[in-house]
Amino acid sequence: MSSPDASLTESMLASADALLAEHAELQERLADPDVHADQALARRLGRRYARLNGVVEAHRRWSRAEEDLAAARELAGEDPEFAEEAERLAVEHEQAADRLLRMLIPRDENDARDVIVEIKGGAGGDEAALFAGDLLRMYTRYAESKGWKTEVLSSTPSDLGGVKDVQLSVRSSTNDPAQGVHAHLKYEGGVHRVQRVPETESQGRIHTSAAAVLAMPEVDEPEEIELHPNDLKIDVYRSSGPGGQSVNTTDSAVRITHLPTGIVVAMQNEKSQLQNRDAAMRVLRSRLLAHQQEEIDAENAAARASQVRTMDRSERIRTYNFPENRIVDHRTGYKAYNLDTVMGGDLEAVVQSCIQLDEQERLAALADAVGGPAGQSGAESRDS
Repeated sequence: MSSPDASLTESMLASADALLAEHAELQERLADPDVHADQALARRLGRRYARLNGVVEAHRRWSRAEEDLAAARELAGEDPEFAEEAERLAVEHEQAADRLLRMLIPRDENDARDVIVEIKGGAGGDEAALFAGDLLRMYTRYAESKGWKTEVLSSTPSDLGGVKDVQLSVRSSTNDPAQGVHAHLKYEGGVHRVQRVPETESQGRIHTSAAAVLAMPEVDEPEEIELHPNDLKIDVYRSSGPGGQSVNTTDSAVRITHLPTGIVVAMQNEKSQLQNRDAAMRVLRSRLLAHQQEEIDAENAAARASQVRTMDRSERIRTYNFPENRIVDHRTGYKAYNLDTVMGGDLEAVVQSCIQLDEQERLAALADAVGGPAGQSGAESRDS
C-alpha cells in the first residue's frame, strides 16, 4: 500500500483515540458475568473487542516507534552515530504508521462471521457440474488448511460424479475479523470459468464452461433475522436422487419460500424432515442477510467502496485454464501457473490479492472523503 497523504493520515490517527476508549470500555463489559448470561450479546461484544485488539496493538507499536524516533533524532544532534539509528527508526515508524492505517480502515462488519458457500454448475452441462465439484473440493481443502470446519448442507449430484449445486457451511472459532471466514471467502462470489478438455470429449478439444459461486455470511442468532410464519410457504415432498430415483420413502424433503422476497430454499440431504427444515432455515437467513446488505449497498454507493467484493453471480471473476496450468483473477490482475496446487486448496495467494486491492480501494474512498488522493486506485493497481 502506498503512503497516504498527510490529511488522511491525521484524520485516521485522530479516530484511533475513540477506538482505544471503546476497547477499554468493552474490556470492562466483558469482565462482567451478567454480560455472558446473554450469549448473543457476549458474542457481538467479543467480536468487536477482537477487532479492536488489532487497532490497540498497532497503535501501541506506532506510539513506541514515534517516541524512539524522536529520541534518536534528538540524540543525533549530539552524537553522529545516532543519525544512522534515526534513519533505521524512521523506516520502522513509517511501517508502523502504515500498519495502523490498515487497521483503521473501516472493515466489513460481517468479516468475523461464518459463511455458507453456494456453488451451481452453469453453462457446460456435465462438464460444468464436474467443475462445480472441483470447486467444492478446493474450498473444502482450503478451509482445512485454515483450520476451519466444513459441512455440506445440501447437494445435488450429477450422473458423472460432479455436483449440479451444493451448499457448504464453513465455520471457525475465531472472533478476529482479520482471520474470519467471511473476511476471506467473501471475494469468491461470481462466475468461475474453466477451460480444459472434458472427460466426455473424445477429440481432445478444449471446452469452456462455468460455475457460479455465492458466499453468504451466516447468521449467528436466529433473532438477527426475523422470519414471520405468515411470510413463509413451506412445502414437503419426497427426496429423489439422480435420474429421479427415490432415495426416501417419506416426505422428508423441505422447500421454503420467503414470500416477501421470493427467495426459495430446498433441502433433501437428511432423512429427517426436521433436519432438512433446520438446514433450510439456516440458508434462508443467510440469503436474507445477504439480500439486506445488497439493498443497503444499492442505496449507499459509498458503502460499496470496494469493487473486488461481489455477490453477483453474473460477473466473471476468475478463469481456470487447465492446459496451461494457469489461474487468473480478472478483478485484481493476479496470475499464476500453479493451478494444480490451487485446486488442491492452496488458495491463499489468490485471496490475498483480493484483500490487498480491497484495502487500497477502501483507503482511496476514505481519501476522497477528506478531499485528497491516497495511494493507487484499484485500476492503477491492476494495470501495474
